[in-house]
Amino acid sequence: MKNYFSSNFKLGVLGGGQLGRMLLTETQKFDIYTCILDKDANAPCSKICEEFHQGDLMDFNTVYNFGKQVDILTIEIEHVNVDALFKLQEEGLKVYPQPEVLQIIQHKGKQKDFFNKHNIATAPYQRFETSSLIGKDNSFPMVWKSAQFGYDGTGVKVIKSANDLQDLPDTECITEQLIPFKNELAVIVARNAQGETKTYPVVEMEFHPEANQVEYVICPARIDDNIAKKAQKMALSVAEAFNHVGLLAVEMFQTEEDDILVNEVAPRTHNSGHYSIEASYTSQFEQHLRSILNLPLGNTDSKVAGVMVNLVGAEGYSGAVVYHGMESILNIAGVSPHIYGKKDTRPFRKMGHVTVVHQDMNEARQIAEKVKQTIKVISR
Repeated sequence: MKNYFSSNFKLGVLGGGQLGRMLLTETQKFDIYTCILDKDANAPCSKICEEFHQGDLMDFNTVYNFGKQVDILTIEIEHVNVDALFKLQEEGLKVYPQPEVLQIIQHKGKQKDFFNKHNIATAPYQRFETSSLIGKDNSFPMVWKSAQFGYDGTGVKVIKSANDLQDLPDTECITEQLIPFKNELAVIVARNAQGETKTYPVVEMEFHPEANQVEYVICPARIDDNIAKKAQKMALSVAEAFNHVGLLAVEMFQTEEDDILVNEVAPRTHNSGHYSIEASYTSQFEQHLRSILNLPLGNTDSKVAGVMVNLVGAEGYSGAVVYHGMESILNIAGVSPHIYGKKDTRPFRKMGHVTVVHQDMNEARQIAEKVKQTIKVISR
């Protein structure tokens, strides 16, 4: 077995976006040689990793040949060629999360079937080979989701009436019963190959009403302790059912009756865990490394309350990015901006985030609101 802390070990990462960029902070801290594969020559990771390979993550040969050059392979985005990962795993490469986990999670229909099979509470749903097969006699409102390749608010739409069915792309999909809920919650679970597991505190997510993107992540969630324990127990049961290695972000609904329903999962570092860089003893990115390298898992407790504010491209602006108001927010105590290195902005594109830490959660949330109103992501 290779020593992970040696000069002949190479970690491969499929995807070179902002999640990979933040992971590189931790690989550099541990002096781990990191190889990145991404189709974009100007991806956020491209200039700061030890090796950058340009190529299509969905192409079998590209992913397979990249995997043959590294000692462990992981992901920062789940839209990758799983067949190549299965072949690499069969040939002895450690691939985390495992391809059998990715294969299920990549497809929202298979993901929901998995929840049902393992008695994991989730919203009632139907699967369709194409959106045109959805009947106009369905119960409205409902949620339509593309079965594959939805990301950052795309591929999801609330269907309020039969008229809304006309605007859907003709693709494989699922529909879900629209659940009345009090809160949208998330729990990140870490699991290493030895089966050691740890959960981060429950976070509360506030969404942008139009873009269907997270605007704020609040840790800890402003919920009763018994609800938090129920959510963490649910997240652990999901992780155990998948038997995955790495991080698993479990998004959930707290219903009006205080039941916990799993919405969907992401087998990687996640937007709901960005607060952990400043607020936790162990950031989610360090924890991901600990998990896939089968090291002891770190302390997931928070040191202070944390609120994350997503920075997305302002409506009406496209082109070379400018961050207006950065100097103003840097005058506020407890504010830490993270800019993702994307050179061009467009409406609602994730361009960065800001973490606000404070001993008092209410104060942190108020400061986060001020940050949101102050900084604007625009173009020249």
